[in-house]
Amino acid sequence: MKLFAALAMLLCSAASAQSLQMAITFDDLPAHGQKPATITRVDIAHSILDTLQREHMPLTYGFVNGVRTAEDPTSESVLQAWRDAGQPLASHTWSHPNLDDLTPEAFETDVLKDEPILKKYMPGAVNDEAWHWFRYPFLHEGDTQEKYRAVHTWLTAHHYKTAEVSMDFEDYLWNAPYARCLAKHDDAAIQTLHDSYLATADQYLTLFRTVSKTLYGRDVRYILLMHVGAFDAHMLPDLLALYRSRGFTFITLPEAAKDPIYADDPDLGMKGGGTIQELMMAKRKLKFPPNSKPYKELEATCR
Repeated sequence: MKLFAALAMLLCSAASAQSLQMAITFDDLPAHGQKPATITRVDIAHSILDTLQREHMPLTYGFVNGVRTAEDPTSESVLQAWRDAGQPLASHTWSHPNLDDLTPEAFETDVLKDEPILKKYMPGAVNDEAWHWFRYPFLHEGDTQEKYRAVHTWLTAHHYKTAEVSMDFEDYLWNAPYARCLAKHDDAAIQTLHDSYLATADQYLTLFRTVSKTLYGRDVRYILLMHVGAFDAHMLPDLLALYRSRGFTFITLPEAAKDPIYADDPDLGMKGGGTIQELMMAKRKLKFPPNSKPYKELEATCR
C-alpha cells in the first residue's frame, strides 16, 4: 500500500512538472450574497456559464444550498440554467450551517435535506457527474476530532466524496462592494475593485503554491473555491486569463481530486476550518505563512 501511494505521488509529481493544473468550483448556488439591483440571479449564472463555454473550460461543479430555492422559488432557474449548460451540481448542505456550531446529527440531517433537489436536477447521474461530491460550508469540518471523525464517517457511508479546497482568496469579499459601487455608478471604484481582486488572487496563488511545496515538495492539482456572485461573474474572464498567464491549465474536480494529497486525511478538529493545506499544516504543527486581504478597504468602498 505504501509503495502504491509513493508511486502515485511520483507520477503526480511528474505530471505537475509538465503543467500547473487547477479545477474551478462554484459554491452557494443558486444565490450568493449581495447583488446589484439591476442584475438577477439567473443573469449572474448565465454570465458565468457563458464565460465557461467561451473559454472552453472543462465541466465545472456548482455546489447547492437548497434552502435558497425555498426562500426564493425563482432562483431555481439558476439550477436549471446550470444543468442546461451541461454543468454538474453537488451538495453544499441545505442551509449552509456552520458545523462548528452543530452536533454531527444535526449537520447530517441538513445534508440529507439537500438531496431531493440534487436528485431532481441530476437524475441518474453517475461517475464524474455524480452529485455526491460534498463541500463543507465555510470549509469547517468540525471543531473537535470527534465531530470531524463522526461526520466524515457518515459522509463516506452515504457515498459522499469531500471536495476539499486547495486554492482560495475569499473571492466573495468583492461582491457587496461591487453592488454598492454599481448603484452609485462609480466606475473608478469598480476599476479599483477589479485591480485588487486580481492582485489578491495572484497573491494567494503564490501563497498556496508555496505552502504546497512546503508540505509535498511540489505543486498539486489545485481546487479553487469561488462563489456565484455578481462580481465573480464580471471578473471571471480576467481571472482565467491571470491563471493562464501563470502557466495553469484547467481540469475537472474529479481529475484534480485524483492527486494523492486529497487522500491524506488531516484527522483533526480545527475551529474555523480551512483549505486542505491549512489543515495539514496544523496537523504537522507547521506555521502557515502570514497573509492578509483588503478587508477594511473593501468594507469602506462606495459607502
